[in-house]
Amino acid sequence: MLDIYNPFSLNILEWVQLFLCAIGIGMAKTGLGGIGLLIVPVMAGLFGAKASTGIVLVLLIIADLFGVAYYHQHAEIKNIFRLAPSAIFGIFIGVIAGDIFDEENFKFILSATVLLGAFLLVFQKTEKNSEKTSKFFTIFVGLLGGFSTMVGNAAGPIMTIYFLSMGFKKNKFIGTAAWFFLLVNLFKVPFQVFIWRTINIEVLIFDLCLFPLIYIGAIAGVWIVKKIPDKPYRIFLIISVFLSTIRLFFI
Repeated sequence: MLDIYNPFSLNILEWVQLFLCAIGIGMAKTGLGGIGLLIVPVMAGLFGAKASTGIVLVLLIIADLFGVAYYHQHAEIKNIFRLAPSAIFGIFIGVIAGDIFDEENFKFILSATVLLGAFLLVFQKTEKNSEKTSKFFTIFVGLLGGFSTMVGNAAGPIMTIYFLSMGFKKNKFIGTAAWFFLLVNLFKVPFQVFIWRTINIEVLIFDLCLFPLIYIGAIAGVWIVKKIPDKPYRIFLIISVFLSTIRLFFI
């Protein structure tokens, strides 16, 4: 069993950081996605890079349920099926590479790739273009998304680029992303439990204690997103991709 840092031995400052992360995860999963990746390094600092992936995964699934519950009617399910095969393959690669891959090189490649995609997105027309989204791009995004979510719960930026490239409006973007990440995160659970051993009963109990904070964050996220029109929301997402990707370089 991986030696998971005892979550109940945190000091007051660490508890404050944890509470803010839980609220942030709830907000991220109900539309303010840019917050999510900023939480990854904080949790890694509290619990260790690999151990934190299991702790964060359970929190993400809880928050995903809120996102799906509120935005499910807006989801574009066919696009999730298009991504699923390559995303699953990417997860398998991530599982195998988890213990042997050079983490620093991975973070640099991931950051550079997402940053390039974000630059391309800025100059892309905003009309619907799901039919124009190439098969190769879908496979590439699925692979990278699956791999990055398995290794570090860090698929947010690349998936944001993909869904925005399809010209989704605000609610359709959130609903489709919510379903995609819920299904992907559930698929990752057995690997975290039986192979990486980063999820156990203690982790589940600990994460469930944070449920009220995730709920508060989810409600806040829904309320804030309602106040943001589609065009400014798209700009917010692009900026969040840039900021979170740059943050990857310094994890």
